Amino acid sequence: MIPGRLGAELARADADIQLHAVDLDTGGQVAVAADQQVVIASVAKILIVLEFARQAASGQLDPGAHLTIRSEDRLGGWGIAGCADDVEISLRDCAYFAMSLSDNTAADAIVRRVGGDAVGMLVAELGLERTRFLGGPRHLLRSMYADLGARDDREFAARYRALSPAERRRSLSVFDPRRTTSSTARDMTRLLGLIWHDRAGPADACAAVRRLMTRQLSSTRLASGFPPPVTVAAKSGTLPGVHMEAGVVRYPDGHRYALAVFATARDLHARPADLDETIGRVAHAAVQTIREGHGDAGPSSS
Repeated sequence: MIPGRLGAELARADADIQLHAVDLDTGGQVAVAADQQVVIASVAKILIVLEFARQAASGQLDPGAHLTIRSEDRLGGWGIAGCADDVEISLRDCAYFAMSLSDNTAADAIVRRVGGDAVGMLVAELGLERTRFLGGPRHLLRSMYADLGARDDREFAARYRALSPAERRRSLSVFDPRRTTSSTARDMTRLLGLIWHDRAGPADACAAVRRLMTRQLSSTRLASGFPPPVTVAAKSGTLPGVHMEAGVVRYPDGHRYALAVFATARDLHARPADLDETIGRVAHAAVQTIREGHGDAGPSSS
């Protein structure tokens, strides 16, 4: 049993929680099922955009290069997917949309340019031993179609609506960390530590990812537990009944904490807002545990 405020928040949560929090300077940490394999959904966009930033910093690609996104390129979700006409956009702006809006179409365009294999090799290079990158948003969408035997958007929508929430979790591989892009809370904070210490690639690339993570428009998860003057840089991921976020919070005293929190609702009809608030509460309690000197000593994520 985890004592103190964190234990109370975990007991209060009507969700299964995987969490890792680490002080990026001292290495003090708190872990809750931090080595359990979990799906990471759009949190994987951190890896995608990091590989883009690395290739841009090394001169392998021009971040200002323009591409045209047509109707057949669009995927579901926010951003470019909602545009009525063809969109001409730079790779750099695709990275911005991927991180700020979690734009699946923009992220897919980046994967096609940098190469999905390159993102997989990045995972290995950074020593993220429990992280598996199987592909970008288009790969995940195709896996969902295949799981339900759907040939197009309309057929998928009809079959998906016919399933109960429990049947969706059982039927779709995106909910199964053994069959989709996945990681652990500890691996995700390691990734963040490498980015924040300029050890995930060229310093310019790491700085670019940090800036983009401050631009996320959603502020209902980690940020809900850390009001100003604490600052938050984060990337969320969402599946029905499964919410997650990985990010770094910085206190006015200069201390920085990498956090990865994954929450799976036990009630399949739970309100999404309740899951988001749970993430904020347990994240804040975890950081307070470290700040009060009750976290475990450990090597820094650097």
